[in-house]
Amino acid sequence: MAYKISSECIKCGACAPVCPVEAISEGDTQYEIDPGTCIDCGACAAVCPVGAISPG
Repeated sequence: MAYKISSECIKCGACAPVCPVEAISEGDTQYEIDPGTCIDCGACAAVCPVGAISPG
Protein backbone atom coordinates (compact mmCIF):
# COMPACT_ATOMS: atom_id res chain seq x y z
CA MET A 1 0.00 0.00 0.00
CA ALA A 2 1.44 3.33 -1.06
CA TYR A 3 1.97 6.27 1.26
CA LYS A 4 -0.52 9.14 1.11
CA ILE A 5 -0.27 12.87 1.75
CA SER A 6 -3.12 14.39 3.75
CA SER A 7 -4.65 17.84 3.51
CA GLU A 8 -2.31 18.88 6.35
CA CYS A 9 0.39 19.29 3.65
CA ILE A 10 1.90 22.79 3.74
CA LYS A 11 3.53 22.39 0.31
CA CYS A 12 7.04 22.89 1.68
CA GLY A 13 8.56 20.40 -0.77
CA ALA A 14 10.74 18.54 1.74
CA CYS A 15 9.35 15.16 0.66
CA ALA A 16 9.93 15.23 -3.10
CA PRO A 17 13.76 15.27 -3.18
CA VAL A 18 14.08 12.35 -0.73
CA CYS A 19 11.86 9.99 -2.74
CA PRO A 20 14.17 7.42 -4.37
CA VAL A 21 11.69 6.62 -7.16
CA GLU A 22 10.42 10.17 -7.82
CA ALA A 23 6.83 9.24 -6.93
CA ILE A 24 6.05 12.65 -5.42
CA SER A 25 4.97 15.64 -7.46
CA GLU A 26 3.58 19.08 -6.70
CA GLY A 27 -0.18 19.33 -7.09
CA ASP A 28 -2.38 22.42 -7.13
CA THR A 29 -2.98 22.56 -3.37
CA GLN A 30 -0.54 19.98 -1.96
CA TYR A 31 2.10 17.45 -2.93
CA GLU A 32 0.86 14.10 -4.25
CA ILE A 33 2.25 10.55 -4.26
CA ASP A 34 1.76 8.32 -7.31
CA PRO A 35 0.59 5.02 -5.75
CA GLY A 36 1.79 3.05 -8.78
CA THR A 37 5.35 4.32 -8.35
CA CYS A 38 5.62 4.47 -4.53
CA ILE A 39 7.72 1.64 -3.05
CA ASP A 40 6.58 2.15 0.57
CA CYS A 41 10.03 3.11 1.84
CA GLY A 42 8.78 5.85 4.19
CA ALA A 43 11.58 8.30 3.43
CA CYS A 44 9.05 11.04 2.69
CA ALA A 45 7.17 10.54 5.96
CA ALA A 46 10.41 10.82 7.92
CA VAL A 47 11.12 14.33 6.58
CA CYS A 48 7.62 15.83 6.60
CA PRO A 49 7.66 18.66 9.17
CA VAL A 50 3.91 18.51 9.81
CA GLY A 51 3.33 14.74 9.74
CA ALA A 52 1.09 14.89 6.67
CA ILE A 53 2.42 11.65 5.14
CA SER A 54 1.34 8.21 6.30
CA PRO A 55 0.98 4.66 4.97
CA GLY A 56 -2.14 4.39 2.86
